[in-house]
Amino acid sequence: MSTPPAKTTTPNVAAIAQFLRGASNVTTVSVNALTLLSGGAIQQNWQLDVDISGGAHHGCHAWVLRTDAPATVAASLPRAREFAIIRFAHEHSLRAPKPLFLCEDEAVIGQPFFIMEKLPGVAAGHKVVRLNLDRPALARELAQAAARIHAIRPPLRELPFLKTYLARDVIAACRAYLDTLDEPHPVLEWGLRWCERRVPAQEETTFVHRDFRTGNYLVHDGKLAGLLDWEFAALGNPLEDIGWICAKCWCFRHEHHIVGGVADLDDFIPAYEAASGRAVPRDALRYWQVMAHIRWAIIALQQARRHLSGVEPSLELALTGKIVAELEWEVLVLTDAP
Repeated sequence: MSTPPAKTTTPNVAAIAQFLRGASNVTTVSVNALTLLSGGAIQQNWQLDVDISGGAHHGCHAWVLRTDAPATVAASLPRAREFAIIRFAHEHSLRAPKPLFLCEDEAVIGQPFFIMEKLPGVAAGHKVVRLNLDRPALARELAQAAARIHAIRPPLRELPFLKTYLARDVIAACRAYLDTLDEPHPVLEWGLRWCERRVPAQEETTFVHRDFRTGNYLVHDGKLAGLLDWEFAALGNPLEDIGWICAKCWCFRHEHHIVGGVADLDDFIPAYEAASGRAVPRDALRYWQVMAHIRWAIIALQQARRHLSGVEPSLELALTGKIVAELEWEVLVLTDAP
């Protein structure tokens, strides 16, 4: 069960209503409910039930307000940049929710936030893997969604702030974080060195989601309904997204379906190759699966430190730190460590 951080503060409903009146250029806005949604491991997502009279948004709406948690992860983009990415993704038919309003004025609720449409469906990974699904069909939809993302190539003039994370960049970022820690993590260092010695000689660079996995997409009536959490999006090797969703750590104990706990490689990889025109060699897939476990271990360490800092005490964050050993074990298995 997801446990909200102990210091979660409900945003001021009256202030949100006042902001929406100005943003939508109407005089009557009622915020009928504001409910913290489960998930959102790094940011907070609140369901916003709104009634607007007049204007382009006349009617009753279920929207999502997305804002910063009390403590954040450094690699997560600020809300204004994530809003720009979601807008870009929505305009390019990448299955992102429609972004509606951005507020950078911290005086409104104490921190920046944005509001987007709420898409239907189930996102929680432990629930998605247990759904009664046509798994090959969902695998094809996911493959096609990834291929559409990876069809976008630099330069992306609409998103000039995007960083580039090719294999060497990912390795350097992970190693730089480990160097800040007081305790050693020799297995992660082993994995980084394994990846460093096998860095691809040439890498394609495309738009990448960088958190493309079960838990970050919605399934509605058995079909893919939308892609969420674009806060890590960047330019990079498209196979990073493929290795990420095919990593054991995102199977939610359904490792018999290695593609996010919902499908088999034979359902996903050929569909991705056909949709993208890009080959996914098994050794390349393994490489990015190793990298996925290392990168998720780094994020898990950062999540634990959010709890230990005292800024955001949370059982969920503390338990996230406990999975590092499992991730390290998988790194050893994947790299055939002696």
